[in-house]
Amino acid sequence: MNKDLLSFYHRRVAHYAAMAERLRKRNKLFMLSSFLSFMLIPACIGFYASADKGQLWLMAGLLAFLLYLAIRYLDNKNGKQIEHAENLLSVYEKEEAYQQNHFSRFGSGEQYIDPQHAFTYDLDIFGSGSLFQRMNRTITTGGSDTLAGYLADVRMRPVGEIEKRREAIRELAECEPLRAAFCAHGQKHIINTAEILSALNTIKDIRISKFALSRLSLGMAGLGIGLLAVTTVLAATGNLSPVIPVAWAVIQLFAVQTACARSLGKINKVVGKMHTHLRAYISLIRLIAASDLKAAENREIITAIAGKETDAIASFEQLSRLLDGLDQRGNIMGLILFNSLFAGDYFLVRRFLKWQVRYMPCIEDWIAAVSRFDALVSLATYRYNEPQAVDAEIVDEEQVVYRAEGIYHPFLGEKAVSNNFCIDDRHYYIITGANMAGKSTFLRTIGVNYLLAVNGLPVFADRLTLSVFSLFTGMRTTDDLNHGISYFNAELLRLKQLMESCRRSSRTLIILDEILKGTNSLDKLNGSRLFLQEIATLPVTGIIATHDLELSKMADAMPDRFHNHCFEIQLSTDITYTYKITPGVARNQNATYLLRKMLLTH
Repeated sequence: MNKDLLSFYHRRVAHYAAMAERLRKRNKLFMLSSFLSFMLIPACIGFYASADKGQLWLMAGLLAFLLYLAIRYLDNKNGKQIEHAENLLSVYEKEEAYQQNHFSRFGSGEQYIDPQHAFTYDLDIFGSGSLFQRMNRTITTGGSDTLAGYLADVRMRPVGEIEKRREAIRELAECEPLRAAFCAHGQKHIINTAEILSALNTIKDIRISKFALSRLSLGMAGLGIGLLAVTTVLAATGNLSPVIPVAWAVIQLFAVQTACARSLGKINKVVGKMHTHLRAYISLIRLIAASDLKAAENREIITAIAGKETDAIASFEQLSRLLDGLDQRGNIMGLILFNSLFAGDYFLVRRFLKWQVRYMPCIEDWIAAVSRFDALVSLATYRYNEPQAVDAEIVDEEQVVYRAEGIYHPFLGEKAVSNNFCIDDRHYYIITGANMAGKSTFLRTIGVNYLLAVNGLPVFADRLTLSVFSLFTGMRTTDDLNHGISYFNAELLRLKQLMESCRRSSRTLIILDEILKGTNSLDKLNGSRLFLQEIATLPVTGIIATHDLELSKMADAMPDRFHNHCFEIQLSTDITYTYKITPGVARNQNATYLLRKMLLTH
């Protein structure tokens, strides 16, 4: 918990709570004023009909109507301000909860849990209380998928790419109002990117005759509208029978509807579902495009959605206006006037075709850009919320480099005990220690901080220098009774997966918590030795935690490759856990001690 940030978020919560309450009170005033001004209109009309000076009452009625419209406009504007204040209030309430170590209001990423993944299952990357849940501020499903992809993929990216990501995150972290405004758009509901993309891809596949785009069709439509206007004027001046413009309007109505009904039916079936999502997307795109961000990756995103060649804002606004036009067709009288006077359906089809030809090739790139920005906002918020973390130094070396000073696990906060640890390329570190002494937490500390670093995020250490390499862990192997896979068989399959992964990579760090737990002690020892001897022939570096002290003798047989470290405990009246890693082999164990103590108390 950072007290300064908690205080900041608390002030923001109080500010927007007060603002929302003030606006809601104003809304009640608008409702009363709207009702009174509306009731004034028929009263003025009644006085107009009965009073001698009727013109004054007619003017009063007109003013009452204008007043009603003005109040409705202000009321609508006030409603939007209430929604915005409530959304920002929700954003800051969540951040206040985060600082108090309450994460349940953020999506946990349960859908991304994969026990077969190289490391995410073992390192608590997804699920309740996970790294993803602590980071996740995404407001689109595409952003959530992108963020999950960043955390699950540590391919050996160029150092320059990581630095570029770090600069983008650092810049966004400093733009707290922008991040809050962005997140505010997703407080009522998450925008379903997949639904929008699916609908847009369906739009792309709609086959409509391109005749509506031709100059001939435009000329015919213009001629029809012009003739109707001319005959109407002639009929109004008495130079032509009124039957002719009416008949022409009817002919034009049926001609336009006959020509366009099928095409508009196809369009309306797909596009009509998107209105709410599109309006939210337009707001996000406007916000991103208007931001004055300078970092290279942020500029790439802005250029992708608001470049000179294509403009996402113009595209989505045109599509939104097209949706408005389709909505207006739902009114029968409006539809008749729309088509008979202005050939409206023809122009709707024409606008759609122009939009389809010009913008559809860019849609997927725009959606991907918004998803990237959404994920970056989450990463930047995490950086902002953890000011005690520091940037790692990433070196461009063709070997495993990992030198940590004062490293600790990000989930532990103020309770964390930091450690120093160095990992050399193609060396192996056997870590022994009693139960609950800190071995597993330390293994996860190494893995999680590496994952943060290669995603451009700060790490939880006094100092961390590392290179870029592949990562594979084996810590939480489970059986699968549905498929008839025993625990021991699951361990073998995991080790096989590890070997195959290591053979594909030029350098890998493996992190293992007990090898072959599912067999007897002697078999486990012999199997573990055999495995380590084989893996040592590959371009692999490893950290292996074990309770089997015999395994530590590999450091005697191969002192240039294998090294012993331990988490020692102190046994006296009570057990003292230091959680500090030191060179050597652990001598004290606590299982028998704790069991005897438990039996004595019963």
